[in-house]
Amino acid sequence: MRIIYAGTPDFAVPALRQLLDSEHQVVAVYTQPDRPAGRGKKLRASPVKQVALERGIPVYQPQSLKHPDDQQVLQALDADVMIVAAYGLLLPEEVLKMPRLGCINIHASLLPRWRGAAPIHRAILAGDEQTGITIMQMAKGLDTGDLLLTRALAISPSDTSASLHDALAELGASSMMEVLEAMADQKMTGQPQDDALAIYAHKLKKTEAPINWQDSAQQIDRQIRAFNPWPVAQTDSELGVLRIWSAALADEAVSGATGQVVKEDKHRGLLVQTGQGGLWLQRLQLPGGKPLDAPAFLNTRSLLNQKLG
Repeated sequence: MRIIYAGTPDFAVPALRQLLDSEHQVVAVYTQPDRPAGRGKKLRASPVKQVALERGIPVYQPQSLKHPDDQQVLQALDADVMIVAAYGLLLPEEVLKMPRLGCINIHASLLPRWRGAAPIHRAILAGDEQTGITIMQMAKGLDTGDLLLTRALAISPSDTSASLHDALAELGASSMMEVLEAMADQKMTGQPQDDALAIYAHKLKKTEAPINWQDSAQQIDRQIRAFNPWPVAQTDSELGVLRIWSAALADEAVSGATGQVVKEDKHRGLLVQTGQGGLWLQRLQLPGGKPLDAPAFLNTRSLLNQKLG
């Protein structure tokens, strides 16, 4: 099939690579315009664009697909289907109808749960035991289209947004290929979503990063894992703002004021009293420094008996 692929970040790369290695023809790649990045603020191509250029695929980077001129360019590509994965731009209804088989989306949740921008993070924050990939026929609303395929993935107690992101990107790629095969054989029919079950995964904000030590150890652990690698959970301390990259629930009983560092152990970390239970902080970062595991952090500093937050 003739395919247009639209994606921007790392999440969209595995599916593009699988497409390029398949019998399908990727006639064009759409991705967001190059953005300033790094300390020098030089323009940087998206991960998807980098792969497309390596493989000699034409790349299009419109600011929007609302303009008729940009829509005419897409129409002229004469695609059978357009595959969308974390593209970052809304597709007008006119564009959704242009490919012969429409547009399909790779979404990182089991729809209709966690429609929207941050499904991976919200699933961890909510304590979900599983998430997954949905391949969806795109419609006018936000992640409201018919379900073509769902594949579940367990969320482990140690999963972070980073680890889950990578696993779901690979699962999304294989699921997409499965759907394309069924579409080529005309064996694919969609199932409408139950809107009554819809939950929205609102975009993350930096203002969510501060830890509330009145929360339970379990909830704070979820926050730390959900916000790794961004925006990273943080707390005030006498050493400045501490960014917490990883933690572990304490097995032992803890006694202290909420937010107090009640114990330090070079192997286990800093034990903090929360609103319910204790939490071992295992990887921490001071302002201007690099993330440090507990042994390195405690080698030259101590927060014992100090209150965080």
